[in-house]
Order: sequence, then C-alpha cells, then structure tokens
Amino acid sequence: MDIDTLLAIADALIFDCDGTLIDTAPLYSQAWASGFALSGREMPADWYNARAGLSEYLLMDAFEVLHGVTLDRESTVMQMRETFLKGLAFLREIAVVTEIARRNHGERPMAVASGGSAAIVEPSLKATGLADLFDTVVTFDDVGRAKPDPDLFLEAARRLDVPPERCLVFEDSGQGIEAAKRAGMHVVDVAELMLGP
Repeated sequence: MDIDTLLAIADALIFDCDGTLIDTAPLYSQAWASGFALSGREMPADWYNARAGLSEYLLMDAFEVLHGVTLDRESTVMQMRETFLKGLAFLREIAVVTEIARRNHGERPMAVASGGSAAIVEPSLKATGLADLFDTVVTFDDVGRAKPDPDLFLEAARRLDVPPERCLVFEDSGQGIEAAKRAGMHVVDVAELMLGP
C-alpha cells in the first residue's frame, strides 16, 4: 500500500526518533567516539554508521567484540550522553517525516517509540521543537527491550489506546521495521519517503 492509503486507514501514528524524525547520526557518531575513547580504543566512524540505531547496550556489546575489551559501561554511557547533549543545537529534523507529524497533530493520536534512552530522546525532541506534537514518548527505559522486539511499539499503542493493527509506524532501520511488523502494525520505511515519488 502507498503512504496515502496507509495514512487513510490508520487511527494512530507512531514515529521512531533517531534517523526518522531527527538526523542524530552525525552527533551520535561524535558522542560514541568520545565515550568509547575512555577504553583507549578508537571507534571508526564507518563502523558506527553501519550500526546506527542500535540500542546503547547492543552497540557496546559490538564494540567489545570488535576490540576484545571490557568497557566500563556506566562511564562510557555518561561520557557519550554528555557529549551528545552538548551538541543539541546542531540537530536537524528530517522534514519529509516531521511534515507528516505536523500535518496530523491534533487530528489523531501520535507517539514516539525509540530504542534510545529518555536522557537523549526527550532533549532531542525539545531541542528541535517536536516534543509538543506527540501524546507520549516511549523509550528503551520504559520497556527494557530493544528493537526488533515489538515491545516499544506495543507500549506506544497501549498508551494511545489504539489497537496495534490500527497504528502506522514510521521507521528508518531494519530492526525497527521488523519490530513494527512483529507488533502487527503497518510500517513506512522513511528511506522511501526521502527518495520521493
């Protein structure tokens, strides 16, 4: 189905945050490089780019395997988040997606469902002026399970009081698209929106 058809039949819209509503990858790349540097090992930018969208824990798992190190996870995450939050002013919304959110604000319930932490997601939404568009924000902190598990999307649907099959998800990552499908929801790959008609 095309996006207009999907929008016509959806009672609620659910948006991923990173890479869907907001272009966070460049800032995350800098922030994770700063956090991982505490281990004495360097994080190649292309290594991160291939894993953008993974939860903090999965990304740290992968880095430990890459370098054969054991991270001080608490310090790594604190350093990463501190670096990220210092750069909030550089974040930019992804207009082709945020225009859909703005157009539907007040017309139907909408949520953000992100595998990121609330400490990053909520300030990012506020910094870009998007926070007020959404009825609720669900993060990894709320469910403790990362995509492709469907829990984030199912919790968003529960909070919006809309059956999963009546929700339309906007996602940019393979694991997020899989999570939406596993939740029984229709999903739009935002990469297709960015390509245009």
